[in-house]
Amino acid sequence: MGIFTRFRDIISANINAMLDKAEDPEKLIKLMIREMEDTLVEIKASCAGVMAEGKKIGRQLEEAQSREKQWRERAELAVNKARDDLAREALVEKRRYTDRSDALKRQLEECESLVAQYQDDIRQLEEKLGTARERQRVLVQRHIHANRKKRAQQEIRRMNSAEAVIKFEELENRIERMEAEADLVNFVRKPTLEAELDTLAVDDEIEKELQDLKSSLTKKGKNARTQ
Repeated sequence: MGIFTRFRDIISANINAMLDKAEDPEKLIKLMIREMEDTLVEIKASCAGVMAEGKKIGRQLEEAQSREKQWRERAELAVNKARDDLAREALVEKRRYTDRSDALKRQLEECESLVAQYQDDIRQLEEKLGTARERQRVLVQRHIHANRKKRAQQEIRRMNSAEAVIKFEELENRIERMEAEADLVNFVRKPTLEAELDTLAVDDEIEKELQDLKSSLTKKGKNARTQ
């Protein structure tokens, strides 16, 4: 049975060692998992077939045992009727069904033993398959992290390139010009406001001086008339 050869190879395989030596661990683990899944399906199918055969043998055994009992009862009846000739024939038929029952019992025991072995193989293979899937998950995570690290390193190298430096310098110069223009706007607006306030102050002084001059001239005119 070739399936057992493949199964034993899978069970005895050192997955970690095989993956460590593989050029493409992710591809290899996928192939291994597929092989395990296919083997598992075949073993389960074989196990189901043996279980079905066991049920069939069980029914045949019950039938043979029932017939054995019937012929024993007939032999007892013949003895009670003093028909030893018929009793002998009934015992011959009973022996035939006894032999058949014994053979069916052995077949049933073999089926039960084979089913137990299949179930143990299924358990081992499912454990191995679980280990392989966990290793695949780890490999996938490592692959994702490796790709992210690679992209990060590429981005760092790109940012450190002369072109990137020039772009940053151009951006910095643009920002500095914008800041300077903003300062210039504020600078122009502030003197204009101060100038307006200074103008108001000068206007007040001129007005006061004008009033003083008028007052002085008025006094002089009054003094001249009184003289």
